[in-house]
Amino acid sequence: MIKEILTHSEQQTVEAGFALAQELSAGDVVALIGDLGAGKTHLTKGICKGLGIHEDITSPTFVILNEYMSGRLPAFHFDFYRMRSISELEEIGFEEYLYREGVCIIEWADMVAMKLPPRRYEARLRLGDSHEDRIITIEKLG
Repeated sequence: MIKEILTHSEQQTVEAGFALAQELSAGDVVALIGDLGAGKTHLTKGICKGLGIHEDITSPTFVILNEYMSGRLPAFHFDFYRMRSISELEEIGFEEYLYREGVCIIEWADMVAMKLPPRRYEARLRLGDSHEDRIITIEKLG
């Protein structure tokens, strides 16, 4: 399954994440790939909102991981933008999170591609024609 979505605002990118969340179940992994400013965090906000999480969703750029436990499923939000080495994955117990009863949302997933399970959702985000436009391609792998 490959789905392509064109959004014209941050809010529409959030709504695309909300729609994706309706398909997610415990143990799912959502790998987000895209340049800086492509909308990964806004898509994550929508996924969390769709999971029923009402906390303030922020990118864990400096702490690598935020856990949100208040929804119908927990969300484990990773951001590997500032990761210095793959050994940091072991330090935070990354592989254990992949098998917990929640949803893992991974920004900059291309940096840890070799550690991702083959069964996952992959969302590629890129800028569209205007400053606000985003093209989101979502594929269910495995």
